[in-house]
Amino acid sequence: MSFEEYAALARQLAEHRRAGEREAAAESERRRDLHAAADYLHQRLIAQGHRLDQLGRAIGIDQPPAGPTVAPGNDAPPGQPAGSGSPMVSGSGDGGSAGAAGVPGRAGVGAYPEVPVIQARLALPTAVSPAGAGVPAQRAAAVDPVVELELARRMADEADRHGQQVELLAQRPALLPTWSPLARAVAVYAACGAAAGVLMLTLVLASGVGLVDGFTLGAWICAGLPALAFFGGYLVLGRWGRPAMVAGTPPRYLPLGFLICFLLVPLGYCAYLLLFRALR
Repeated sequence: MSFEEYAALARQLAEHRRAGEREAAAESERRRDLHAAADYLHQRLIAQGHRLDQLGRAIGIDQPPAGPTVAPGNDAPPGQPAGSGSPMVSGSGDGGSAGAAGVPGRAGVGAYPEVPVIQARLALPTAVSPAGAGVPAQRAAAVDPVVELELARRMADEADRHGQQVELLAQRPALLPTWSPLARAVAVYAACGAAAGVLMLTLVLASGVGLVDGFTLGAWICAGLPALAFFGGYLVLGRWGRPAMVAGTPPRYLPLGFLICFLLVPLGYCAYLLLFRALR
């Protein structure tokens, strides 16, 4: 072999080595990007878990019931290799990053038990041939970690969107959720005053037949029924007018409620007297 052929072979080997180095660098950069994306998604899932815990405590659920956890390789459908279900996040190829099922979230939820590699291989099912000889089942197709990470990111975005909707709903009270706090308070105090007005008419009719004397009727109209209406509205606003998630105590407009209740019942009685005299 001549010197020129040796030189050409050396150049070819050097080019192959440089190409291999470039491929190794690109693969290392790809793995670093996958690790960074998986770590970012890991932190997002942890933050979502904490936020879901806060929402659960706000609506009275301290801890969701933990369902049975099924390890990969068990209860696989016939003809399907164990552990071939679609994981949310696949590993990056070097065993450094786990799938989304292995991301630690809330206690007792969402994490599969780790299975050693040897046990996982031993747990693979075998396809039985007609002759009865055990033939290893076909391995599952390789999963692209980039695609799995993108799917997991989309699911996390969807979870964030639903979480924001839940937070908006949790900031509304159960009673008249679309009304402003002032309008809700006015409506509640007015409704309680109207209910006290019905009781006032009952007392007036009872006074007409001699069951209630005039002093008792006046005391209930001027003080008793308005006080009942005021405290009733106060309790209703505190029970059903308070959002599930709110910073501090929502306003109940006590002076306004006091004015409405202590004016509505006596004014109702005066209106009843005027109507009764007009009909006579």
